[in-house]
Amino acid sequence: MEIQFEGIRLECTQGDITAQEGIDAVANAANAQLMPGGGVAGAIHRAAGPGLAEECRALAPIRPGEAVITSGHSLPNPYVIHCLGPVYGIDEPSEGLLADCYRNALRLAEENRLTSVAFPAISTGAFGYPMREAARVAFETIRNEAASLQHVEKVLFVLYSGSDLEKHEEVLREVAGL
Repeated sequence: MEIQFEGIRLECTQGDITAQEGIDAVANAANAQLMPGGGVAGAIHRAAGPGLAEECRALAPIRPGEAVITSGHSLPNPYVIHCLGPVYGIDEPSEGLLADCYRNALRLAEENRLTSVAFPAISTGAFGYPMREAARVAFETIRNEAASLQHVEKVLFVLYSGSDLEKHEEVLREVAGL
């Protein structure tokens, strides 16, 4: 499924965030220390190799809503944008902090003249953010930022499961008014 906001192509797909060839940066659903963990962060660190953790050490810690950029190391992507999403119900305001993740990631992509970014469903795993609510925040933030983007042309959401993909596609249609 593909939707356009102000010339930005927004797509959703099911797959592995670490296997997104042809994408300038993948976003990492990071922890505050930017170290390997479970879920997306663990997968990205495993695929990127030990150099990623070494590069991240100097950038940590980060706070909810913040994003930092590193090289992609052994990933097929030149860059990784690490975003610390909020722990749902603890880091408040959760909606604002999650929107900040996407906004800050897109600004880093712009600053680095990247044309494409792939995101996972930030904060929806161990951090407990409800999938549909998280998708709404993500898509509304991207829609609101689209007009200010000069370099980013494509935003891809890479969802782990078929049910996550279905929820994202439903919410994307709602946000797009379809």
